[in-house]
Amino acid sequence: MAKRRCFIKQMFAAGAGLTINATARPVSAAPVKTTQPAPDGFFTLGKQDDHWWLIAPDGRPFFTVGINHIDPATLRYPENIDLWRDKYDGSTIRWIQESVTPNLHDWGFNSVGWVQEVTVRKWQHSRSFTIDEYRALDMPYCHLLPFTESHQWEKHTVHYDFRSDDWKEWCDYVARAHCGELAEERNLIGYFYSDCPTWIHSRPDNQWRGSIFDPGRLESEAGRKELTELATLYYQTTHDAIRRYDKHHLIFGDRYEANAPIAKQVIDAALSYVDVLSFQDFRDPVTHLPEYHRQTGKPVLLADAARMRWQTAPGEFTHNEGQWYAATLQQLFQSPGCIGFHLCGAYQRNRARRYGLLDEQEIPDSKNVPLIRQANHRIAQQMNQRFPPVQQ
Repeated sequence: MAKRRCFIKQMFAAGAGLTINATARPVSAAPVKTTQPAPDGFFTLGKQDDHWWLIAPDGRPFFTVGINHIDPATLRYPENIDLWRDKYDGSTIRWIQESVTPNLHDWGFNSVGWVQEVTVRKWQHSRSFTIDEYRALDMPYCHLLPFTESHQWEKHTVHYDFRSDDWKEWCDYVARAHCGELAEERNLIGYFYSDCPTWIHSRPDNQWRGSIFDPGRLESEAGRKELTELATLYYQTTHDAIRRYDKHHLIFGDRYEANAPIAKQVIDAALSYVDVLSFQDFRDPVTHLPEYHRQTGKPVLLADAARMRWQTAPGEFTHNEGQWYAATLQQLFQSPGCIGFHLCGAYQRNRARRYGLLDEQEIPDSKNVPLIRQANHRIAQQMNQRFPPVQQ
């Protein structure tokens, strides 16, 4: 446990994959007010020369370079389950320790953005990691809290009634179950909520349920006021539930779809109850994220993005474009309001997502993994130049 609590002193304190032999140093960026009642010793936020940074538990600035979607079920198809059994003895803990963490280090990632993975297209994602699996990972990570299931890609679940007593009771249960367990974990960066919630938009597969709030009602002052009240209730309820059980960790809130309509009333309601505005953006994050930072003054996180060939049929596979990733990562790193980029992996390809940095036999993408590794190490070098580690 002592090792876990001082993990940051020996690796990835500032960069994205370069192991450095550093000791704790004074904070290099001025701390800022967050929603955290007790941030000391945990990830928080800071600014230096009008540039936002995450601040790691040892006080050093940290730019999160993460990967999303890590699911061991990819190694349990009939065609490769012998690899799972023979190499990892059927143990997710061993797989994390012997495959996931070493590969992420080698590829230059310094965090895990979100582990849950596509299982069947338009269905719910896989389960999250347990606390023991996160501890086996031994890297900074973020965790998603299932306060609501209004994901734009999910077609089965009705909207929750945010005004109801049972939803408020559900929020308390979610926070008690998740935050109550993770509250003292130093590797946890912070919490997400819904992935691409359909506040005022929907998709063809979930048109039957419509959006959370009818966008047509925003044409009237009464409708705009009602959405403000509803969104404020949502963000206050979720915030308060977390803070009953966890005083330490950051709140990243909903992961908005940057290429769908986002109501100003929703963003404005969130500002007092989240620490960072988080976005999915597969089109133009270099334009969209800085604009939201300028409009709100909040730090922003690219929580999910990649470039690949979207239209694939069952049995077809595509690749994560390393050149696009490298260019986007570098530009966001230079953006004063951006605190990180989490690549829409996946870690390992499955037959639903149809792309990943490893295939089903654990063979890396020989073209794109080197480009991703080079890009990540470049950010690490730039962070170490900007915030030099103290050598022992």
